[in-house]
Amino acid sequence: MPKFDPHKPRASVNFHCKPCRRTFDAEPARTEDNPDQEHHPFTYFGDCPDCGQETPQSGWDRALQKAWQNATGPKTEEGKIATAKNLEGHPTPDEARRTRFNAMKTGMHAKVATYYPAKPDSYSFCSSCEVDRTWCKSQPACIKQTETFLLHHAAFDQRDPKKLQGLHSNFQAAVFTVLQQILQTIIADGVKITAPQYYTDKEGVMIIAEYFDPETKQNKIIQDIQAHPLFKPLGELMSRNNYSLADMGMTVKVIDQQNDDMGRFAATEAARDNLLEFQQRQTQALERIAGMVDRGRKETDRDPVLLEYNADTGAAEASAK
Repeated sequence: MPKFDPHKPRASVNFHCKPCRRTFDAEPARTEDNPDQEHHPFTYFGDCPDCGQETPQSGWDRALQKAWQNATGPKTEEGKIATAKNLEGHPTPDEARRTRFNAMKTGMHAKVATYYPAKPDSYSFCSSCEVDRTWCKSQPACIKQTETFLLHHAAFDQRDPKKLQGLHSNFQAAVFTVLQQILQTIIADGVKITAPQYYTDKEGVMIIAEYFDPETKQNKIIQDIQAHPLFKPLGELMSRNNYSLADMGMTVKVIDQQNDDMGRFAATEAARDNLLEFQQRQTQALERIAGMVDRGRKETDRDPVLLEYNADTGAAEASAK
């Protein structure tokens, strides 16, 4: 934006037409005083060259007006030195990655984004795109698709799949939305689709198949009953994206197995070897204890004091009887 006198109307202003999404620079067709806007007390309106509708000044142009008037900078040597110190410690690692991404975007734009040349409102995804159409038309390729291409290049170049986490989450959200729409359609239409059966005679005339109902005394059309055709794509999407109850751990079998495994030690191969050695040592210790108990019993049976006590106790018991 060229420098202008904030107290005088501007000769050229940037306008943005919302109905046709056209951005253009032109001399204002109508200028109104706006004393509430202290930094530049004027409001501008212009006629769109495409649709002819009167459109106000673009929001970013108004923001630049205010930023231009409020912009200040160091004027003394001390202020300039203090401002220069703000650059210490930069670029940070995040800033370096951002700079590298911008360099890739500049250097690879022509090679990578040739699949989607810039054609405003010509692709299906343009209806929800917020990029200005005039600026988009001046670009060599679609800016939104270029970002997707460059994110994949950055992820593969750095071997970091986390760079694609946002894209994958959006994709899974879109897949889940499609699943919901298919399910809602099946519920609304019913799980079965009926169609009348027919055949053609020798002359090629289509005849509806009917039969006579003796109870109602009327002819009834023979209906062909089929399952809803959306069941097949619904099952394929669910299985390929692991949306089944078993994949999400919500079946009775999986829950019971988790409860049975609760508290068990999930050992690695090395830990299993250590546990086996510990079990063997426990077995050997129990065998030694059994031998020690047996030896202790034999020594007790050979103890003279205990033998004499047992003899006296046995004699006393015999006399009492």
